[in-house]
Amino acid sequence: MPFKHVLTGLCAVLWPLSGWAEQVGNVDVDWLGNDILIEAFADPDVQGVTCHVAYFDRGVIDRLQKGNWFEDPSNASVSCRQTGPIVIGDIERDDEGERVFSERRSIILKALRVTRIFDEANQTLIYIAHATEVQDGSAKMSISTVPLFDPSSAKN
Repeated sequence: MPFKHVLTGLCAVLWPLSGWAEQVGNVDVDWLGNDILIEAFADPDVQGVTCHVAYFDRGVIDRLQKGNWFEDPSNASVSCRQTGPIVIGDIERDDEGERVFSERRSIILKALRVTRIFDEANQTLIYIAHATEVQDGSAKMSISTVPLFDPSSAKN
C-alpha cells in the first residue's frame, strides 16, 4: 500500500473536523497558502445562540518549509451572539462549564475547544476558546459573552 494512502487514512481517522460546524469564511493571509478559517456552530444545548470561531490553518508550503506537518497553532478567537429566542436546555452549571465545540489542532495531542460557562448570578453565558495540550498548555484564549437579560422587559 503506498505511503500516501496510509497517511490519508490515518488523517481521516485521527484528524476529524467537527461535523456540526459550518465554514463561513476563509481569509488568505500570505502566498504560502496559510488562511484564517471562520466556522459557525449553534450551541447544542442553548437554542438561539450561534458562535463563530476563527483560527489559523497552515498551508502545504508552510508545512513543508517548517516541518511539523501535523500541527497547527493554538491561536483562536470566538464570538457568540443571540440569533433567536434563547432556550436553555440541560447544561452544566458548575464553574468548569462544558465543551460545546472541539477540533483537533495536531494529529494526537492538541485540540481547539470552546467551553461554555453559565454565570447564573449575572444571567450570562460565557464562551471561551482555548487550546488543550497534554503538557505545556497554552495561555492563548478568547472570550465572548451572551447576556440573558431581555431589555424589552425592563421597566422605565
